[in-house]
Amino acid sequence: MVSLLRNQKVRNALLQALYVGSLAAMVLACVMIARRNLAEQGITSGFDFLFKSTGWDVNFSLLPATANDPYWWFFLIGIVNTLFLGTTGLILATIVGTIVGLARTSSNELARLLGRTYVDIFRNIPLILQVFFWYALITHLPTPRAAHEAFGMLLTSRGLYVPIPNVGGTALVLAVLAVIAAITLPVWLGRTSQISQPVGERSAIQFAGAAVALACAVVILIIGRLPDAPLLDFPALQGLNLKGGLRIPPEFSALAVAIAIYGGSYIAEIVRGGFKAVGKGQMEAALSLGLSPWRVFTLVRLPLALRAMLPILANQYVWLMKATTMGIAVGFTDFFMIVALTINHSGQTLEVIGILMAGFLAINLSLAAVFNRINKAIALKGNQLRG
Repeated sequence: MVSLLRNQKVRNALLQALYVGSLAAMVLACVMIARRNLAEQGITSGFDFLFKSTGWDVNFSLLPATANDPYWWFFLIGIVNTLFLGTTGLILATIVGTIVGLARTSSNELARLLGRTYVDIFRNIPLILQVFFWYALITHLPTPRAAHEAFGMLLTSRGLYVPIPNVGGTALVLAVLAVIAAITLPVWLGRTSQISQPVGERSAIQFAGAAVALACAVVILIIGRLPDAPLLDFPALQGLNLKGGLRIPPEFSALAVAIAIYGGSYIAEIVRGGFKAVGKGQMEAALSLGLSPWRVFTLVRLPLALRAMLPILANQYVWLMKATTMGIAVGFTDFFMIVALTINHSGQTLEVIGILMAGFLAINLSLAAVFNRINKAIALKGNQLRG
């Protein structure tokens, strides 16, 4: 026994086991004390409430919901709403940030000034104030009878009404997946090593892949079309309200716009830093080979910049996903809002807070894992970004 204790590895293992055991004992003691205190106050604990009917409804849901649905279904609705809002906000913030970031690195002095002004203004205004501003602006738009109309869309104080295909739910999901494939397939075809054709000569293949995916989306919509109904359902004024189409509520619009503008100001700086990290030597070498400026940008500068900005961009995406909890300030039924309503109606505070923490941990750790995997796949050995 004494000889084992003299072994450094054995001592380290015993100390680690003692440390972990002490933490587990403290957590177990806290749980037992909390359960005893709750029992003395007549408060029941556990997760049986998840299977009880809520008795209340939500104003926005991507899934079917009624007041008779159990709490676990409403938690699922909240997670789906949060993921939908977060994904929309991240996409819009990436678009805004990329445009502003490119303006910040432009050789045009006016473009650099506009990009810097944008970043200085929107990065220094708290997100909650921007959410309130956009929500107040949207809710003060004209009434449905005086709605602004453009391209079949109607913009009112009650939300944005857009045309929607008259197709079944399954067909609509498959069509959306086909559109996503039309966006991602050309990127994969341009980088995969499974095609013998040189990387710079795959434009025709990429275009064909996108065209085939879009054609599949059109065919799916035609096949899944509801009988005796037009292909598109356009919103129209009926009485004092609008009927038909898809309504995007003001709460969702305000949050998506605020996250896009606020997050875009940070992503713009990440994009600027990524492009600044690419040394002039790489670009000069590419130009000396006879490549055009556009090919130098797409084949040399952009890939190296992406490798430099991706780790910081992943952290920003995780932060913006957590920023969706601002929805409770304007009444958007995201995951955090569902949790708050559940606490008020069920009284199961500790259990519900635990579900909230576990949900956001799962979302953000999954997002970080995806970006870590992408970063590992495209990483270069050593530091090859310096000129």
